[in-house]
Amino acid sequence: MLTHRQRIEHCLAGEKPDRVPLALWRHFPVDDQSPETLANATINYQRTFDLDIIKVSPASSYCLRDWGVKDEWLGAPEGTREYNGRLIKLPEDWEKLPVLDPDKGSLGNQISCLRILFNEYGPGTPIIQTIFNPLSQAKNLIGKDNIVPFLRMYPDALHTGLKIITETTIKFIEEIKLTGISGIFFAVQHAQHSLLTIDEYEEFGKFYDLAILQAAEDMWLKMLHIHGKDIMFNLFLDYPVNIYNWHDQETDPGLFEAKALIDDGVVCGGLNRISTMVLGNSHSAVNEAQMAIEQTESVRFILGTGCVLPVTTPFGNIISVRNFLENIRLS
Repeated sequence: MLTHRQRIEHCLAGEKPDRVPLALWRHFPVDDQSPETLANATINYQRTFDLDIIKVSPASSYCLRDWGVKDEWLGAPEGTREYNGRLIKLPEDWEKLPVLDPDKGSLGNQISCLRILFNEYGPGTPIIQTIFNPLSQAKNLIGKDNIVPFLRMYPDALHTGLKIITETTIKFIEEIKLTGISGIFFAVQHAQHSLLTIDEYEEFGKFYDLAILQAAEDMWLKMLHIHGKDIMFNLFLDYPVNIYNWHDQETDPGLFEAKALIDDGVVCGGLNRISTMVLGNSHSAVNEAQMAIEQTESVRFILGTGCVLPVTTPFGNIISVRNFLENIRLS
């Protein structure tokens, strides 16, 4: 029996571990408002399902509140919170943002949460902190309907904001390294052909993404999440990450095609988080898991969903997948 870390290490090395690794994550609304309650909710979730990676999922506002952002919980099935107004209204507002101190406020609280989790699990279970890329953070500061028009109308002002966000995020990553956690879950949201051109994403997304990932270079586990549909998957082939996660059941490429593209990287996916994990039953969940295993031949593969599990996901569907993997030992 391998530890969770050993199982992931075998997977990253292109070897078959004792069983297919499993990584599933969700939000914990209300509980995500303090470091202690978020840590406790995460621990209870891990105790229930014994997952191979603990992906820590604070509210998306955790990295923005110290700039003055407000949000509230209104019952969204994904567990996400809604923003109350927007901090950035004029182009010159970007230059008013200070570089934040990662040891204070909301960022400091998240570091406290990570310390609790590492104290509970140590290095034997990989823990990765969610990091939203600078463009995604900018979207939540200005509003999701405003970011693309603003990018095209006021590019210099947006670059000013992105530089401040990037510097703040790098300082935060330097601090979370000290907690002992394994790495980061790096989420990008605008690499979709329906939103931006490739040139636009390279200028406003990729340039800053690579600066963040360079700061995390010495962390051993880095999962990239490419959010949305019609994604620019090929644009990320040179990113210094070792696990790729995207909505593989809803958009191209499929698992098999992606494995060929990323060469020696690991793909994480295979389960449709809505139609199967929320609306399906244990039989459909296991069948989909089996299909994903056949596509990937259990090599360089982590079973998971393309994004966060809704809070309405039946526990029985998760347990059925977890038990299925236990019963198909690879070595």
